[in-house]
Amino acid sequence: MIKRIQKSELRLGMYVHGLDCGWMAHSFIRSHFVLSSEADLRRILASNTVTVTIDTAKGLDTLPGPGTPRQERTPHREELASALRIKQEADSIIHTLLTDARMGRQIRVEQLEPVVTRITDSILRNPGTLVSLCRLRQADRATFQHSVSSCALLIMFAHHLHLDRAILHEAGVGGLLHDIGKMRVPNHILNKPGKLTEAESAIMRDHVRLGIETLSQTPGVSSHVMQVAAEHHERLDGSGYPRKLRGFQISPLGRMATIVDVYDALTSIRIYHHGIEPADALQQLYQGNPGGFDEDLVEHFIQAIGIYPVGSLVRLESNRLAVVLEQNQGGLLRPVVRVVYDISRGRSLAPFDLDLAGAEGDKVLGHEEPAAWNLDTHALLTLEL
Repeated sequence: MIKRIQKSELRLGMYVHGLDCGWMAHSFIRSHFVLSSEADLRRILASNTVTVTIDTAKGLDTLPGPGTPRQERTPHREELASALRIKQEADSIIHTLLTDARMGRQIRVEQLEPVVTRITDSILRNPGTLVSLCRLRQADRATFQHSVSSCALLIMFAHHLHLDRAILHEAGVGGLLHDIGKMRVPNHILNKPGKLTEAESAIMRDHVRLGIETLSQTPGVSSHVMQVAAEHHERLDGSGYPRKLRGFQISPLGRMATIVDVYDALTSIRIYHHGIEPADALQQLYQGNPGGFDEDLVEHFIQAIGIYPVGSLVRLESNRLAVVLEQNQGGLLRPVVRVVYDISRGRSLAPFDLDLAGAEGDKVLGHEEPAAWNLDTHALLTLEL
């Protein structure tokens, strides 16, 4: 939909359909483009134009007005029980749906609607709790649980970008269904513990085409859901697959899905690898693939999930170890944490929660490997104090 807005309403991810001034009055070569960089946003704000037209079918819409009700934030300890139930329900539903797809049965997207709504509600109440629970998974159920995790991460990402509730929902459905094509990949390839051969890799990459084929024959699949499934392996520099799309040929949701898919793959347990700590995965996303990901969106994803995501084990300036419980508006280095270990004395502490935004002289210095300290961060994260 084409709509005219004040230039002050512009934000990254919008598709600029036109600048309401003459072509010679602005410094852009094109008048139709995705607004993807802070530098371009500043150039428009500094231009003579007062209003801009955007295409909400190709990019983000305006933010909700001041009268739109906001979800009250729920502390981690209050959201935990609900998030655990929702994750178990989502795991069960996606397992059933993807198993149906493997058996060649017609999948019913409407089965996903209630659980996606509940996942969205949980993330609006507390963005980190449910996402952190999705890190714990079984290697033999990796595809099912990766789908649930991708759903939660995409909803959280979209929420951070202030997308409206309908887009959050479709992003979540897209996350659940993005790997449905893997249900048509032979099990001996999908679950192979070692490195795939070139021939096996080609079959694995074909899961995107197979997923598009399956979803195109499924009633109720929206264009946004299809974008997530079709584009989550594309890369801005054209090195991705299956269509080798470049730049903003990839939709905003597709560019978001590439980031989420890689982050979750890096941090999760698979048959062929153990998974790395979230902070290390974020560093790889930020530094390790120049030209592959949308750099502005990577920065927004890091802001959404936190430099030290919920569930990370961190070392504090006070020489204690703590598990991150939730992010804090007080700063990325001052989350709410659960203090569990005194490094100086070499002993465990009775766990207690601490808001580092209000703790004078204490902050996060870096992350630690839980195995090095023989600590189970999931157990500590789900502990009821």
